[in-house]
Amino acid sequence: MSTELTRLPESYWLASTPTTDYPTLDDNIYVDVAVIGGGLAGISTAWMLKQAGVKVAVLEADRICQGTTGHSTAKITSQHSLIYDQIWTEFGEEMARQYAEANETAVQTMAEIIEQQEIDCDFQWQPAYVYTQQDKYVPKLEKEARAATKLGIKAEFVKQLDLSFDVKAALRFDNQAQFHPRKYVLALAEMIPGSGCAIFENTRAVDIQEDTPHTITTKNGYTVTADEVVVASHFPFHDGLGIYFARMYPNRSYVLGVRTEDKLPPGMYVTAENPGRSLRSQRYKDGEMILVAGEHHKTRQGEATMDHYRKLQEFAEASFTVQDIPYRWSTQDYTTIDNIPYIGQVRSSSAGVYVATGFRKWGISTSTVSALLIKDSIVNGSSPWQDVFSPQRKINLKSVGELARTNINVAGQLIGGKLNFPGGDIDVKRGEGKIVIIDGQRLGAYRDEQGKLHTVDITCPHMGCELKWNSGEKTWDCPCHGSRFTWEGDIVEGPAFHGLHHQSQGANEVELDLL
Repeated sequence: MSTELTRLPESYWLASTPTTDYPTLDDNIYVDVAVIGGGLAGISTAWMLKQAGVKVAVLEADRICQGTTGHSTAKITSQHSLIYDQIWTEFGEEMARQYAEANETAVQTMAEIIEQQEIDCDFQWQPAYVYTQQDKYVPKLEKEARAATKLGIKAEFVKQLDLSFDVKAALRFDNQAQFHPRKYVLALAEMIPGSGCAIFENTRAVDIQEDTPHTITTKNGYTVTADEVVVASHFPFHDGLGIYFARMYPNRSYVLGVRTEDKLPPGMYVTAENPGRSLRSQRYKDGEMILVAGEHHKTRQGEATMDHYRKLQEFAEASFTVQDIPYRWSTQDYTTIDNIPYIGQVRSSSAGVYVATGFRKWGISTSTVSALLIKDSIVNGSSPWQDVFSPQRKINLKSVGELARTNINVAGQLIGGKLNFPGGDIDVKRGEGKIVIIDGQRLGAYRDEQGKLHTVDITCPHMGCELKWNSGEKTWDCPCHGSRFTWEGDIVEGPAFHGLHHQSQGANEVELDLL
């Protein structure tokens, strides 16, 4: 049975929870700490700071938990593919131990918060597996098992799994978990307002003055003055904080919510090799569905985005008896050049400005690591894990090579977009987006289902790269640094904080008169 992927993208996490309605900032305020970003990292940080008696304000550009957190696979795990042997080899045992201890602590902390605060968020303890179907990855899994075990993680190398397809080997981490991320974040968020603390939605920060105290300016012209600032906006919106666009690259991955006749054996599963494949179950109505995820790639580079959904569908249909695919969505995250997130004080000259970014698709546990580390840094002056995650850490030799490759790739996208730009006529079908040339100007055009044609300037306002159409999500995406925009030019995510110039034309109007 083949199921057509005709539904528009929709995250199950968003579809199964109510929308939020926190106020928009409409005055100048002063707080102890301002947290920019209302995803899991920002809300967890604000909640922990309030628990410590700190007056905190969260500034969210849109609605809380509608970004990466609301589009994740929601695995609470310290198993981040094959990372521990890499960190041990490149940075030494102490750094690897800090990374392991931080993420193991994050898993237990989230479990304790859920229990103590009685949060109903579909929490389930599950083992986490990374498996391979290729012989060359077997010794890598064995090395990772040895490294993880020496670092105190309950890990085991195994030869077989009770899946519907054969594997060569797998690595199991015990005492891991899964949950519903929005139910968790919304519950924490409800406990933040009051006692001098607040959450502000539709409040986009556009500038930070790093004098002490710090002044954050919002798009609407209001200011937040704070002794300390936490930038947890997925990608640091202010490049002056550390030139992160040159030290990270964006990756997209895809998720199908699949109803099947089969049940997934207990556990969460991810491949060691590419193309990535990830599996976990989720309670759904009177049964469950399986989240089939993977197909990661650099944002808007490579094949058409719908092809990635179709490949996941083919994998699901080959592995399970598929009944329906009620949900599909995608997500974006950033990877640092050495695969370790940047969490902590931006630099010694920017006292009191902290960042949390570069989670490499493992943002659930890492968001909680960020909250714990930054809370300890603000309240106690230090964290036991600050060295491994430090945004100020030195670049090792291997990372220098990755830095060069990342920025060569960006330069290629920037120059290639200018010199070898596809164009076409303005015969745009309903539901279709394409690059067109009108009066000699290259524009992005999309015709909505009512027949209205929308055109936008497709030069990214962040650093001038040319945007590309994402057919799977119906957005204009930047292949350089991952900014994304709706067909009407509004910001979806990324480092850009200005939208695109947009014009629209009715279905019966003359399109050539647009410009």
